Amino acid sequence: MLLLASLSGLLLASGNCEFLQPIGGDGNTTVTKRVDRPKVSPLRMALGRTNWNTDFSVNQPYRSYKLFFTAQSTEQATYPIEAYLKFSDGSNLRVVDESMKPPLGTGSMFGPFTAPSGKAVSQVNFKIGASKDPGASGFSYRISVQGCR
Repeated sequence: MLLLASLSGLLLASGNCEFLQPIGGDGNTTVTKRVDRPKVSPLRMALGRTNWNTDFSVNQPYRSYKLFFTAQSTEQATYPIEAYLKFSDGSNLRVVDESMKPPLGTGSMFGPFTAPSGKAVSQVNFKIGASKDPGASGFSYRISVQGCR
């Protein structure tokens, strides 16, 4: 009986989690993308838009956030990964800053992360890009985010 009570308490402590919707997505909670090179406009000599950033909408308060990354390329690549909690006051907090070289179909869960006291999370941002490692261009990945009560 003690084991059951301990297990039950552990499950309650972990909280219920649900996947967050990506902003501008198609209704799926998992986003699949490919690492693109920086885009340079020859006429403007300025960087164009890339797909490095993906924001997930937070429409209610959660106790914590879990972020998931999975490699989708058949060749191993180094993926530069950054993630941020973005707050309603316009500030943000970087919670992930690392490079991973996972085999196909594997990756990592980051977190759970909690917001600092007095801060309300409005978005969770993943930035996976070739700016730190141009050799990662062309490799694909899947990402998702959960909010946990």
